[in-house]
Amino acid sequence: MFDHEWLWPGFLAFVALVLFFDLFVLHRKDRVITTREAFLTVAGYVSLAMLFAASIFYFEGRQRGSEFLTGYLVEQALSLDNIFVIALIFSYFKVPAEAQYRVLFYGIVGAIVMRLSLIVPGVHLVDQFWWVGALLGVILLYSGYKMMMHDGDMADPGNSRVVKWLRSTGRVTDEYEGSKFLTRRNGVLFMTPLFLVLVTVEVTDLVFAIDSIPAVLAISNDPFIVFSSNVFAILGLRALFFVLSGMMREFRFLKHGLSLVLIFVGAKMIIQHWYKLPSELSLSVVAALILGSVLLSWLIKEGEGEETPEHLAAVDRAKHGE
Repeated sequence: MFDHEWLWPGFLAFVALVLFFDLFVLHRKDRVITTREAFLTVAGYVSLAMLFAASIFYFEGRQRGSEFLTGYLVEQALSLDNIFVIALIFSYFKVPAEAQYRVLFYGIVGAIVMRLSLIVPGVHLVDQFWWVGALLGVILLYSGYKMMMHDGDMADPGNSRVVKWLRSTGRVTDEYEGSKFLTRRNGVLFMTPLFLVLVTVEVTDLVFAIDSIPAVLAISNDPFIVFSSNVFAILGLRALFFVLSGMMREFRFLKHGLSLVLIFVGAKMIIQHWYKLPSELSLSVVAALILGSVLLSWLIKEGEGEETPEHLAAVDRAKHGE
């Protein structure tokens, strides 16, 4: 287990530096992100993650290295489902393309803070009380089953309790004001629709964290491995959104693969008090499930008549006379 005093502050400083460079240097001005730029950014973040994994293999050994890669792969795969939901949120709120990257940036910052506050105590609880791990394993089994049976429909983002409450305050403007989350009118502070979008994205991430954090806790008992694998997957989420948001419907079997991953890690978490699966085996199983679902999606195409998120959004606007 990592116990170097400099490790946590050093890693957090590295993450802060990467985020600062991303927002204030590479994307200082609000603009539409091209697919090529997003792809290069994703490649950069994946390269950073692989270099970090290589350093863990070198300094901490094969077991910890395999745990990091497995955790990173699971989080990266689960984030793909998150991307589809975020695309629906952006479509519902009609977020301007040039403002989407900024929403995702601050959404990622919130996600990192959220995971830091949940992962460290979560690891200690699982270490001290074996039944906590077993309980989380049962939750993952249920989540995997629910994902397998889910029809893909999403609740109306505008009808969430948080959004309704914020709108009831009378302090939400009707129109977007660039990339501003807050604005002043006659000396009074108002929320813009972009603020509602950010809140909805953060609430959505909290829901996804209920699955993703226990999934990685089933893979490693080292809080640094769990946190760093989460962070590296999250860092590339913004750019990955612009690469894949329009392609998610093509991965028709990905949800089935993800559900099997959750069921596998849930079962692993339940039995780990009596038998701990080798980390290399866990990595192989998770990789096979995810890559297999993607390969099947590539080989077996969807029917032409199936609806896309864009089509569904257009139908919804037509129903409301927009």
